[in-house]
Amino acid sequence: MALSPQKQMQFWGLFTVLFAVILWALGDVLLPFVLGGAIAYFLDPVADRLEEAGLSRALATTVITVCSILIFVVMILAVVPTLVAQAASLIETLPQLVRDLQAFVNARFPSLLQPEGVVHDALKSAGEFLQTKGPELFQGALHSAASLLNVVMLLVIVPVVAFYLLLDWDRMIAEVDSLLPRDHAPTVRMLAKQMDNTLASFVRGMGTVCLILGTYYAVALMIVGLQFGLVVGFIAGLVTFIPYLGALIGGVLAIGLALFQFWGDWISIGLVGAIFAIGQMVEGNVLTPKLVGKSVGLHPVWLLLALSVFGALFGFIGMLVAVPVAAAIGVLARFVATQYTTSKLYLGHSNAEAELEETEND
Repeated sequence: MALSPQKQMQFWGLFTVLFAVILWALGDVLLPFVLGGAIAYFLDPVADRLEEAGLSRALATTVITVCSILIFVVMILAVVPTLVAQAASLIETLPQLVRDLQAFVNARFPSLLQPEGVVHDALKSAGEFLQTKGPELFQGALHSAASLLNVVMLLVIVPVVAFYLLLDWDRMIAEVDSLLPRDHAPTVRMLAKQMDNTLASFVRGMGTVCLILGTYYAVALMIVGLQFGLVVGFIAGLVTFIPYLGALIGGVLAIGLALFQFWGDWISIGLVGAIFAIGQMVEGNVLTPKLVGKSVGLHPVWLLLALSVFGALFGFIGMLVAVPVAAAIGVLARFVATQYTTSKLYLGHSNAEAELEETEND
């Protein structure tokens, strides 16, 4: 005898609450497994393509793993030390930049920096905060990152988890499919496919867009000669997944630094601005339509809300699962809305009966 809809709702509601409690309680423990799962999900299409080319799943997984390790080692040796050094230098330079900005505004617009003025107090407070708290915040961030992503987890656990999940990905999907409630299996498969399409378009597509744009910004700014170009490019690429925010934050930061470094050299300042204008144009007209698509279904505001809520509730692990959960909730919300608009609750008895008669006549 099948369970009633009320019983099923109670069961799945209890399951959701239990999952949230486990996620909250074991966040740090689950982090390497979530990262490994995310990497396996990201690379599964590559493994499928290699299988279509004639490789076995094991060999395809091995090839992907070796290539990924080589790329990771190159990044660690070539990019990360420079990135950390530039970030530390930027933190140390910020107080001087604030003082230079204050002197510049005082020379050009003296009326704005009256001793009791709002701008004067704001710049003074910002300078004091950066001078006293900047290095401390940077050291704290490095310490937190080191404790969160320790060497053992980063170099051993995550790659091992990703390897085995990628190796058994299709088998795991088939096993989960076999456990679906038979009455609801077609609907669950349909919803799961929509969630996968939404998530794949966003995560894989936007991940590629972020990587391409971050690399472009960093290389272009370093060619122009902008100090901290690698850091600015990294920041701009990292937040590109939120439309326009990456170019806005990176552009403001880069142009602000360029004004201090190249003041009077308007060609260099214009080149920095042109780099972000070109990047935004290429992203909006080429990269995002080609790699992400126009029907992802994740509104930027909804994405920010999900990241904020899950980050506040579950910390870093919550931010990792925020995007897939947001995609799943979006698909479920559209499904519920569709069911509602075809139900008697929305149509009423008269409209429902009219539609039923029309369907029977057809």
